[in-house]
Amino acid sequence: MKGSVSRRGSRGLIVAGAGIPGLTLALALKQANGEAIDITVCDPGLSAGAARHRGRAYAVAAGPRRMFGQLGLWERIAPAAEAILDMAITDSRLADPVRPTFLTFAQGDEAADGEPFAHMVEAEPLVETLLTASRETGITFEGTGIATAIPERDRIRATLGDGRELAASLIVAADGARSRLREAAGIGWVGWSYPQAGIVATIAHEREHEGRAYEHFLPSGPFAILPLPDRNGRHRSSIVWTERQADVAALLGGEPEDTLAEIERRFGLKLGRLTLEDGPSTHPLNFGIARAFRGDRLALLGDAAHVIHPVAGQGLNLGLAGAAALAEAVTEALRLGTDPGAPEVLRAYERARRFDTVAMAAATDGLNRLFSNDALPVRLARDLGLGLVERLPSLKRFFIGEASTSRGAQPRLLRGEAL
Repeated sequence: MKGSVSRRGSRGLIVAGAGIPGLTLALALKQANGEAIDITVCDPGLSAGAARHRGRAYAVAAGPRRMFGQLGLWERIAPAAEAILDMAITDSRLADPVRPTFLTFAQGDEAADGEPFAHMVEAEPLVETLLTASRETGITFEGTGIATAIPERDRIRATLGDGRELAASLIVAADGARSRLREAAGIGWVGWSYPQAGIVATIAHEREHEGRAYEHFLPSGPFAILPLPDRNGRHRSSIVWTERQADVAALLGGEPEDTLAEIERRFGLKLGRLTLEDGPSTHPLNFGIARAFRGDRLALLGDAAHVIHPVAGQGLNLGLAGAAALAEAVTEALRLGTDPGAPEVLRAYERARRFDTVAMAAATDGLNRLFSNDALPVRLARDLGLGLVERLPSLKRFFIGEASTSRGAQPRLLRGEAL
């Protein structure tokens, strides 16, 4: 006999997936609405807690950082964060003896408005902070996934993997790029795989990074060096290395010292002797956008809605911007006494995020195609373009605004305002 968990259908919300966007959405809604909404987070990976995110780090842009501050989380997250104070962008071949810097962004630039445009944050403490804060606010956690979700007239009924049933006004599919809920709802997906792999590692080095990030554009793909907080007296950086899929086995399949030598060729010697602290781990790189961000009492969030190339480090920020927009739409419905899972609420969410998401996805895809190219005319044209941006503060301001999610009509949480 199936068990059941009672929920106030028109005031309940289920989040499928305990990743960073899903947890942020749940926490924002619970903080803003308290007892007016019941929230359940379902994820079969909950037993592993934050440990399943170990070894990863993200560039959290200024807008999402303001949101974490408004939610009372930034003070907890800050010890695991490092401000990116400036960034240098180069374009060269791997064997070139000199890597000329074509473009720089700095905190002190007029274009940066004196604010760090991003902080590097390690994933494990970030997720642990979100889990702890969510439990403190009374969010319910279920360590099993959703097997089926059937929309009805005034609610959606979810059957968990263990046979129990939950009822809610809305289910949020934050269950990853291969979202079962998205597929079950018949929402189409436009995407492809890149002939590249993403390689992630944490590097310790002799000298301080001083908050500087580097993006080396190489013919096989970008190699990013991103500053992390010191740990146990060791200076550290995260690397995000894009490489041709066909070459990964040869580059990483040897002895650890051989792998480190390949990293050193790309990393350079400016920070002194390097050691591997964590990784490397490899991940396939894909592009994909859902044909709609909503279904019948279903909203897509994070990777379930969009997957982009990591060239600009904006994947998580897009997911967090979606969480802010959806939290705003649902909260407005609750305060008006209307159904938070109604079509007009989900249309408002989709309108708020669709254009920016498609624009960022197209931009990152174009950047990767433009810079993962060793044709001389293309190199000359793109280096000319980088130099032009370097000399025009208005263009710099535009690109920093895009990277920091500070342009346009942003959701209140991204502006640091309460819901």
